[in-house]
Amino acid sequence: MATARQIIALLSSHNQGDEEQFLSIALQVAAAEARRGRQEVADELKTLVDAARKRKTSIRSVSGRPGSEVAIPISKPRGDLENLLSVSYPKAQMQDLILQESMRDRLNRLIHQQRQRDRLRHHGFPPSSRLLLVGPPGSGKTLTASILAGELQLPLFTIRLETVITRFMGETASKLRLIFDQIASVRAVYLFDEFDAIGGRRNADNDVGEMRRVLNSFLQFLEESNSTDSLVVATTNHPELLDRALFRRFDDILEYDLPDSEGIKAVLSSFLHSHLPKRISWVKIIEAATGLSQAELSRAASEVLKEMILGDIKQVSAEIIINALKERHALRETMSGLTPN
Repeated sequence: MATARQIIALLSSHNQGDEEQFLSIALQVAAAEARRGRQEVADELKTLVDAARKRKTSIRSVSGRPGSEVAIPISKPRGDLENLLSVSYPKAQMQDLILQESMRDRLNRLIHQQRQRDRLRHHGFPPSSRLLLVGPPGSGKTLTASILAGELQLPLFTIRLETVITRFMGETASKLRLIFDQIASVRAVYLFDEFDAIGGRRNADNDVGEMRRVLNSFLQFLEESNSTDSLVVATTNHPELLDRALFRRFDDILEYDLPDSEGIKAVLSSFLHSHLPKRISWVKIIEAATGLSQAELSRAASEVLKEMILGDIKQVSAEIIINALKERHALRETMSGLTPN
């Protein structure tokens, strides 16, 4: 039988005219029935959903070319959630992120578990679904959430912490309750970016009682049964600020770092490979790039490509790349000077 939350979500999507969300939740009910051994009911639900989708008219792309279609968003935050969540439908894939093999293997394992989640639950094991990403800005944490959504063909809901956290007692916890109800009813990737705003240590000197209650509520909600197998991804640049109890609540913790020499070469080559000469001084380029994040390297490479296009340059030189990298370092120093201590 569908849970009360799923029934509420079904009625809500019906009232709002969101047919695809209605069908998505119906499939989640079917999956839950299959896990309980009620395969006949699950098959009947899936058949009805398939029939409903076949009746839907194909939507042509903006270009109007025959046979070209656009993806239909499967869900969209509405009502009170509209101000708390923003939604996107990423197409990012694993090859879009430069990672060490060990990190790539762990992400691929999580993706494989999600794809085989019904099989795992049949044997009494839930798939990994709670991930904490730790590392400096620009190291690929947010992109990882997009990649997980893209690989699993799920929407990415980003929690807008600036609207979740308020100064009114009890209101922040109530908003978190709404978000976790959504997690329980609509399968997706949910991103808590800059998570230390919520997950700060409960014994911090500048802490107030309300934020302790918020963190306790978050810990409680995170422990609840995740019947939809939604992915909850939290990121932080400052793991030292997080409450120790949080680390036990996540299925895996991935620690990102600035690219090493091989990573620098891989990032720049991925952008510039068709414009690089057969022989180029990578030693000098790597020396100039050391200390920059993956995002900063990507922006430097983009600036090199723009310069090549506008200057009608066919082949890039080490000097052009190094100058772009130096500009990134200078910009970082400028921004650092503008940031209050």
